[in-house]
Amino acid sequence: MAAANIHRRHYSLSASSFPPPYSRRFLNTHLFASPKPPQNPAKTISISFSVLRISLHNNRSNCRSSATAFNNPDSEPEENEKRLEEAIEAVRDYLEQAGAPREDAAIISVNCPNYLKMLIDGVDDLDDWNTWSAAAAASPSQEITADALDFRTKVYRMAEQKKDNGILPFLESLGLSLSSANHLARYLSSSKSNALPLLVHKVKYVKEILFSDSDEHELIGKNARRMMAHLSISADDDVQQTLAFFEKIQARRGGLNLLASEHTSFRYLIESFPRLLLTPLQSRVKPLVQFLEDIGVPKRLVRNVLLLFPPILSYDIDKDIKPRLRSFQKIGVKDNDLGKMLVKYPWLLSASILENFEKVLDFLDEEKVPKILSSRAIKNWPHILGCSVNKLKLMVDQLSEMGIKNKKLGQVIATSPQLLLRKPQEFLQVVSFFKDLGLDEESIARTISRCPEIFAASIDNTLEKKLKFLSDIGISKTHLPRVIRKYPELFVCDVDKALLPRMRYLMKLGLSRNDIGFMVRRFSPLLGYSIEEVLRPKMEFLVKTMGRSVREVVEYPRYFSYSLEKKIKPRYWALKGRNVEFTLKEMLGKNDEEFASDYLDILVPPS
Repeated sequence: MAAANIHRRHYSLSASSFPPPYSRRFLNTHLFASPKPPQNPAKTISISFSVLRISLHNNRSNCRSSATAFNNPDSEPEENEKRLEEAIEAVRDYLEQAGAPREDAAIISVNCPNYLKMLIDGVDDLDDWNTWSAAAAASPSQEITADALDFRTKVYRMAEQKKDNGILPFLESLGLSLSSANHLARYLSSSKSNALPLLVHKVKYVKEILFSDSDEHELIGKNARRMMAHLSISADDDVQQTLAFFEKIQARRGGLNLLASEHTSFRYLIESFPRLLLTPLQSRVKPLVQFLEDIGVPKRLVRNVLLLFPPILSYDIDKDIKPRLRSFQKIGVKDNDLGKMLVKYPWLLSASILENFEKVLDFLDEEKVPKILSSRAIKNWPHILGCSVNKLKLMVDQLSEMGIKNKKLGQVIATSPQLLLRKPQEFLQVVSFFKDLGLDEESIARTISRCPEIFAASIDNTLEKKLKFLSDIGISKTHLPRVIRKYPELFVCDVDKALLPRMRYLMKLGLSRNDIGFMVRRFSPLLGYSIEEVLRPKMEFLVKTMGRSVREVVEYPRYFSYSLEKKIKPRYWALKGRNVEFTLKEMLGKNDEEFASDYLDILVPPS
């Protein structure tokens, strides 16, 4: 895994980013792009100033028109270029003196424009006062005039006077505003445990964990939105801080999908949770990462847990995390279960979610839901722990009106716990959708018990799409109720990934769209079967071994429902050995007793 770059790759400049001599119109936009550190460390003494080129106006009139922007009206653009280069060199030298690796110092020094502006302003102010007594640490009793020091030394001395030990420019290079960086730097610079080289190393490690090889931006963003949407209890401080962090990112173009984006997310992460930089790397952060892996969080998904609940980085494993996780032992959760639950819902470690966990368990007990089923629901969909009991009760009451109570309720929520998070009006809209298709309440109740996830689906994005597919293959409104009653699972099959590929496979064998529609009307589960596991092996046996026509399955599509090894092959070979002519229905439609009596001359005594 490649180490993550600790710095931003670009910086958006405003017109006021630099004092007048370094006005934006004099700077190329790539000025503050992080340069690739030289491969030979010896060459890092001089930063490649090819990336620090300053745009010069080609004609003297433009230079004269900009002269009023200079601190010194007599200054030339070349002089201002030199001052900027010297300021960057001075900051780089200062960072190296503070312990930063040479390559990192070079990158930081060109990614802290507001810090450079502050130093240059300070130097110019002292030049105006014609005194450097405060900056001349080596001669505290003697005033030194501005001319006695070169510009680079002045900038270096000015940086020393800030007493931030190089932390302030480092924080700005991470993307923090100068005011935020200044506030945080005061706390960090007060302790040797937060020395600059240690901070640089810590940030590199954390970025590597959070952002390296992240290709799940949309999944992390989707889960963040889901966690926010289904939170209906009072949130503790840690969850509130996490929500504030999410809201900052959500306000950006791209929304919460940027949560896993280093260049957007890390700045807001540090601003929202500044104590993360105070958290010891060796004694707290690294052991936490290892602990999460030990309880079943896949290494590549550790970042999901940390990004969706950053306060966990400051938790003590023995004092905070383990005691909270032990609370879930009462529902039979094992270590590997905990890992899966944390990936789905990292907030289950928060105090407010743990408190609500007890309330949810008591509520489901009162509703006489078997513990094994309520436990399975929580393990499969821990998001319900963020839902208030009052809100859960609304949905439970709605199901109860349809006769789904006690054990039936447990079976429904164990299969589709997300159904509990639906708003009653959304649930009733799905009920009305199926009523409009011709199903009565009893049939709808049976459908809920058999396939409850249908009622947690979106009408527009899911159910209507499946309805259109069925209509396209010739299933009329007259036949829909029967098809749905026989195989409601059709409404949770993915059209593009499952239904269409299966239909195309059958059409490739020579069947028409109308043939397939006719088959679905007679045998609804047809398109629920996997191509590789069911359709292909059974069709190949039918055509290649039995020598039958593909069209025989049109008349008897139930052929696909029988086991190839346990029923189709044994019965075929038995009939072939006796030279018996038969249809697929005659071969497979009889039970074992009838088949033995009709074709094998075996009398089977009644049981």
